[in-house]
Amino acid sequence: MSAAARPPERRAPPLGVPVSAPVRAFVAFGANLGDPAAALALALERLAALPGTRVAAHSPLYRTAPVGVAGQPDYINAVIALDTTLAPRALLDALLAIELEGGRTRDFHLAPRTMDLDLLLHGHAVVSEPGLVVPHPRMHLRAFVLRPLADIAPDAAIPGHGSVAALLATVADQAIARL
Repeated sequence: MSAAARPPERRAPPLGVPVSAPVRAFVAFGANLGDPAAALALALERLAALPGTRVAAHSPLYRTAPVGVAGQPDYINAVIALDTTLAPRALLDALLAIELEGGRTRDFHLAPRTMDLDLLLHGHAVVSEPGLVVPHPRMHLRAFVLRPLADIAPDAAIPGHGSVAALLATVADQAIARL
């Protein structure tokens, strides 16, 4: 095929630049300090106020034990679906700002928190750069992500890992209770 007949290459926009059409993104919510229900309400309000963003759905709340640490209160978890024109980096920056507003501190690795917002998926994007990995690198290993994600997006797939429905069976041994 000649260069003139070849269709133009499609490139993704730079990670901080808004995309032209909304994409479905998924955000994990978790909290084990303060009032998790109020923290979720604040997160939903702030996410809905982001430019080019609409909260499409959110899962019910779940209770889970902390992962990788003992002696902390249980977590309250949920997953939020967004339709957004924000690029992955811009959305992550917004999530970090919302966490800060919600009282999040990073005293030490795996510290308890008033609000934790993790970017799980951003459309079908696969991103690996300093401070940003999409899909979230451990989401396929965690019932506290997969179960609430399955509630609002049962047909979702995690690039490189498979369908949420199939992955749920691999975390069936992890305790999780719907509230």
